[in-house]
Amino acid sequence: MTTNISPDTASRTARAYWLAAPGQGELRDEPLREPDAGDVRVCTLYSGISRGTESRVFRGEIPRSEHERMRAPFQAGAFPGPVKYGYSSVGIVEAGDPALKGRVVFCLYPHQDRYVVPAAAVHPVPADVPAGRAVLAANLETAINGLWDATPLVGERIAVVGAGVVGLLVAALAARIPGCEVEVIDVDDGRQRTAHAFGAAFAAPSRARPGADRVFHCSGSPAGLNTALGIAGPEATVVEMSWFGTQPVPLTLGEAFHSQRLTLRSSQVGRLPATQTPRWDTRRRLALALTLLSDARFDLLLGKDTPFAALPARMAELAAPGCRALCERVIYPAAEPTAVTKEPNP
Repeated sequence: MTTNISPDTASRTARAYWLAAPGQGELRDEPLREPDAGDVRVCTLYSGISRGTESRVFRGEIPRSEHERMRAPFQAGAFPGPVKYGYSSVGIVEAGDPALKGRVVFCLYPHQDRYVVPAAAVHPVPADVPAGRAVLAANLETAINGLWDATPLVGERIAVVGAGVVGLLVAALAARIPGCEVEVIDVDDGRQRTAHAFGAAFAAPSRARPGADRVFHCSGSPAGLNTALGIAGPEATVVEMSWFGTQPVPLTLGEAFHSQRLTLRSSQVGRLPATQTPRWDTRRRLALALTLLSDARFDLLLGKDTPFAALPARMAELAAPGCRALCERVIYPAAEPTAVTKEPNP
C-alpha cells in the first residue's frame, strides 16, 4: 500500500478521541513525537468500536476494582475520565522501521488519527484481508479465547446466547468444528440471516433448544445469562463472555443450576487459558485472528462507517439504551480514495 501523505510533511500534531467525563466525548489535539529507533508512526485508516465495553466506559460503568485491570494497552488517562480508550486500530506505517514502512497494520490503540508505538506493537494485516475488515481482529481474539476456555468437542450441540459481534464470531468459529450443531439465540429476529450465513441455526429465547453441551453467553443481559443456564444440558459448561461492569446480575440459581450440576465459567481475553500458555502468547493469538479474517462473510458484522470528526456524537448514540448496532467502524481522512491508493501487503 502506498499513500500520498508524505512523512516529511505529516503534522507534528495528532488528533484523538477522549472521554472527558462519563457521557462527554471530544476530540483533542496532542503532540506527536518523532519515532525513536525501533518505533513506527502509523497513519490511521479505520478503527473499530467495541460497543459493549466502550459503551460502559462512556457511561462510567467501570467498577473501581477494575480500573487498572481494564486498562487498554495504550490507554491514556484513567477511568472514569478523562481517558483515551480503545483497542482496534488499522493504519499504514508511514515512518520508522524500514521493514514495516508502507505496510497495513493492526494495533491495539485508541481512536486517533496518527500515533507512534514500538514496532513490536503492530501486526501486519495479511494481503487477503481488507484493511476495513481487520478492525474485527480484537473481537475475534475474544471469540478465539472463549472457544479455548470452553474446549468444545467434535459433534457437540453448542448454543450461543446473544447475536452481537462476539456472539456471532463465536458461532462462526464453532460451526467449523466437524459435526457440531450451533444455535444462535437472540431477541432480534433481524440477526437470523447473519447466523445462517455462518452455518448456525437461529431461535428466539422462548424457542431455544434445551440440552446443549456447551453454552456461550454473549448478550450482555442478565436475562440472557438466565436463558443460557436454562438451556444447558446435564453437567454442561456455560461460558460467560459478557462483561457487566457495575450492572447487578440476578441469577435463577434455584432452578436447574444445582440439579443439572452446571459449570459457569468466565472468559476474558486479557489472559490466555492455562492450557494454551505453554505454546501460545497474545501475539500468536492475534496473528491467528487476522488470518481467519480472510473469510469475506465477516463483513456482515460491520455496521455503518462514522467519520472520525463525528465520533463524539456517534459514541453517545451507541451507548444509549436499546442500541443494537454491530461493529461500528470509524473512518479517517487517510482512508478516503483521494488520500490512499490501496495495494496488497507484500
